[in-house]
Amino acid sequence: MAETVDNIVKTFNETNDTSTESILKKTPATPEGMLIAYISLVVMALVPIFLGSFRSLKLHLKNKMKKEIPESMTEKDAMMFPIIASGALFTLFIIFRIFSKELINLLVTSYFYILGVAALSTLLRNQFSSMLPKNIPKTEFNLNFTKNSDENKIDLINLKFTLHEVICFLSCAALGSLYLFSKHWIANNIFGLAFAINGVEMLHLNNIKIGCILLCGLFIYDIFWVFGTNVMVTVAKSFDAPIKLIFPQDLLENGILGANNFAMLGLGDIVIPGIFIALLLRFDQSLKRKTNLYFNATFLAYFLGLLTTVIIMHIFKAAQPALLYLVPACLITPILVALVSGDLKALFR
Repeated sequence: MAETVDNIVKTFNETNDTSTESILKKTPATPEGMLIAYISLVVMALVPIFLGSFRSLKLHLKNKMKKEIPESMTEKDAMMFPIIASGALFTLFIIFRIFSKELINLLVTSYFYILGVAALSTLLRNQFSSMLPKNIPKTEFNLNFTKNSDENKIDLINLKFTLHEVICFLSCAALGSLYLFSKHWIANNIFGLAFAINGVEMLHLNNIKIGCILLCGLFIYDIFWVFGTNVMVTVAKSFDAPIKLIFPQDLLENGILGANNFAMLGLGDIVIPGIFIALLLRFDQSLKRKTNLYFNATFLAYFLGLLTTVIIMHIFKAAQPALLYLVPACLITPILVALVSGDLKALFR
């Protein structure tokens, strides 16, 4: 069975490599162009983790005041996640080989258009309101659909929103339309960053043990699908949706509009370590100390791990599983800090 799967993957990879080379001739990347692209990707990876972690802390404190328990990942979920992700990844790979890539990307892009507009408007609505002219009123609206009579009235839809939020949503929808028709890399990155920040903010881990299970499972997952086969790289290049951050390596030669040689970083390499780092920030707050020692140390370790990924990718001229370097950095660092600080029991409690 394993040999059969390997043969299928090998055949698909050879077909994809041939078609890719014939369709698009990329502009060779210069050392300056690669340096700009790599630095930009690293910065774009750090921003959502930093912002998302503090937004996650704020949401956690808000839920604590309301005595609400946020939905979080269990140990079983963490164990099953790499298996489910592997099935989904290989299914996408098969679909892209069987069906028209243009048709699949049209459906996927439309789906992510809706999600992206919602994510970006959620992220920007408070800041957007402060940027609007003061003569635009913050009028409140209530959209309500009910069922049955007044005695047995059931609210099917009960939405409350302001005029500022409507303007914000329409502006995000306009940007989404620009991405939908142009697929420009700047619009892609705006929606990718919105997804990443919301992911780090909303996805919660209950404790370090669950985080370790999740990261270790995805550590193996990433190594297998990048080094074992070309499936992940093929899907990432074929999947025309803002599930990755990209930056042109030929920006200096072809400019913003003409660039066609991109370096990329998957959102999973940001969100997965990000939710673990956000957990450490909440742990820092629970210790009630003046410094966020665990968050700062692990955030720095993530940066160094990502830098290592980029350097090795540049040296070997091949795609690298970023979690191969990020997972050890994010797991070993807080454990070492806890050993030195005497917080190891508290960390795993």
